[in-house]
Amino acid sequence: MPPEVLAKVLDPFFTIKPIGQGTGLGLSMVYGFAQQSRGHVRIENRLGHCTRVTLYLPPAHVDACAEAKAEAAAEAATAVLPQGRGEVVMVVEDDPAVRLLVVDVLADLGYRTMEAVDSAAAIPILQSAVPIDLLVTDVGLPGINGRQLTEFARQQRPGLHVLFVRGRSS
Repeated sequence: MPPEVLAKVLDPFFTIKPIGQGTGLGLSMVYGFAQQSRGHVRIENRLGHCTRVTLYLPPAHVDACAEAKAEAAAEAATAVLPQGRGEVVMVVEDDPAVRLLVVDVLADLGYRTMEAVDSAAAIPILQSAVPIDLLVTDVGLPGINGRQLTEFARQQRPGLHVLFVRGRSS
């Protein structure tokens, strides 16, 4: 890996792939997971040979208080999820199974949903007067990717809230 790539490889959405060929979420996700887990990521790079990424995680500790864990699990299971009040969420996802799952969950939580299979289908909706409270978009959409779609959406609708997702059904 050249030094200029190595310097950015853990940055969210950094990619060396051409537009429409995906985005660079892999190593930034690994890094974020390591940070949340109080771990560490080490990158060993030999230009022209290989790059090794090692994920270090702290050892798991057995909790001696199983009863407290059971109570916490019971509380979590009965926790009430926040309910929507009819807010409109536009879901842009090219994988039909993932799109259906997201739309179904949002509908169950009380949100109104609109769907688009890609950016080309989403753009006319974003240009319309239809109210949209949140845009949920796959980062790795074919053609105009989710990041580019968000830039367009915010030109049309300044202040629009956006949630980036990356999903696969297989």
